[in-house]
Amino acid sequence: MAPACGLRYPCQADYTFKERCPRCGAPTELILVERPGAVELDGATPAGRKANFVLEALLDNVRSAWNVGSIFRSADGAGFCHLHLCGITPTPDYPAVLKTSLGAEKSLPWSQHLDGVEAARDLLANGRRLWALENDPHACPLYEVQSVAAGPGINHPVVLVVGNEISGVDPELLSLCERVLYLPMHGMKRSYNVAVAFGIAAHYLGWLAENKS
Repeated sequence: MAPACGLRYPCQADYTFKERCPRCGAPTELILVERPGAVELDGATPAGRKANFVLEALLDNVRSAWNVGSIFRSADGAGFCHLHLCGITPTPDYPAVLKTSLGAEKSLPWSQHLDGVEAARDLLANGRRLWALENDPHACPLYEVQSVAAGPGINHPVVLVVGNEISGVDPELLSLCERVLYLPMHGMKRSYNVAVAFGIAAHYLGWLAENKS
């Protein structure tokens, strides 16, 4: 805390503003606060997961390393078992990916593919079903997939496909997808950031995998 201006902020060992306030530049005063440990939730660990269908993701030319790291963390939390990083999508070899994944890249397997369309064809040949997350005229709302989860998707691994922040999913890749899903929007903007959109969809699909028979 900086007594001069009253700004209060957390201080980690590698934090730039550990000794001086980022707002006023005055010396800071360290206040020790005991932080409670994380709560272990039933079924929250991989060993306790009883998913009814396998979830993977394909990232098609996602440009931002920060978005990729965030997707790693969301995918791990939602119980996904593999990420396919395609085209220009940064891998965990990039520091910015590691910065936002917070270690999720260590527990979540991933593979790199230069051509997302070819990767998608290989996945289809290996029994995967591709479900794209995209604003498309033929897309259906994400939450309608609940009825699908009790049908054909339950016996086959599902790959959630997301695309480039500007141009979206490659049209040729989109044509290979069994389903195209969108997130209903309620404001002026018509889409979320790709990492936010993925997090919402991944969490919902992960919940379905846990709870639908």
